[in-house]
Amino acid sequence: MAETAAPSAPAPSAGRYLGVLGRFGIVWVTLALFVVLAATTDGFLTGPNLRNVLDQQATLLIAASVATLTMIAGGFDVSIAAVAVVSPLVALRVENATGSVLLALLAGCAFGLVVGLANGSIVAFARINSFITTLATSFIVFGLGYIVSERSILRPVTESFRNLARTRVLNLTTATWISLAVVAVAWFALAGTRFGRHVYATGGNAEAARLAGVRTRHIVVSVFALSGLAAGLAGVVASSRTISATPSDDFSFVFGVIAAIVVGGTSIAGGTGAVWRTLLGAFFIAFMVNGFNLHQVDPIWQRVIQGVVILVAVVADSWSRSRRQ
Repeated sequence: MAETAAPSAPAPSAGRYLGVLGRFGIVWVTLALFVVLAATTDGFLTGPNLRNVLDQQATLLIAASVATLTMIAGGFDVSIAAVAVVSPLVALRVENATGSVLLALLAGCAFGLVVGLANGSIVAFARINSFITTLATSFIVFGLGYIVSERSILRPVTESFRNLARTRVLNLTTATWISLAVVAVAWFALAGTRFGRHVYATGGNAEAARLAGVRTRHIVVSVFALSGLAAGLAGVVASSRTISATPSDDFSFVFGVIAAIVVGGTSIAGGTGAVWRTLLGAFFIAFMVNGFNLHQVDPIWQRVIQGVVILVAVVADSWSRSRRQ
């Protein structure tokens, strides 16, 4: 009797491959950009240049890695920019008065934490849209900055404050080490803890999460508080790097934070995303800008291209969500 041939294993579908490509798209495009720049751009693949990229992204990574949790939970924190501007003003007032770097750092972070708690409480308990809430508190915080600084530039009086972010350890600045530590903590909190699972649940479907026993209001308050705390730390680190703090109404910092999160693939609708995605999104933009600068591309065209990249990322997110529905 002839033997019956064993059925062959089904070939992997093209859809599965496309799913993998889509899920890890930010990995492939960041690697591709890095390889292209390394092969075509003089000075890119050098220790000093790459360390400079790391140092320049430090403050953005501190704020963006934690703000990722806020966006996954369904929130949108515009006040990051205001906190990053005013926290160092508060810190330097304390440092000028006491000479203590530790007290200055704690004061700057505490200010950000208080703003974040206020934002989260308004969003969670008054049920006001997070964009509107944080936009309104941004103007309040910016105004406080002018009051705290008396409309003047503040500078540290101690050498220790100046060295807070600029000391080199293993050839990397302390600003870089601080940012990597914050990224690691945010990554673990989101991916490896019950709190992180509740963040995803709250952003995915807040009502279903509430019925399942998740204290969604407390999650919302927590992620906004952490976002404010991280923005405060980022501002203090930035002021240590520049050895000054200036009152302003500049929203540019939050645009960079949102760009890193969105380009990384975290959904602006909430419920999906990851800190590692934000990390890669930040470096994708940083490598792109670094390549532009090394090739001396007109800054105006740099802005146009960055805008197109962000728009493509948002469209890709919308398309991906519509396919899953």
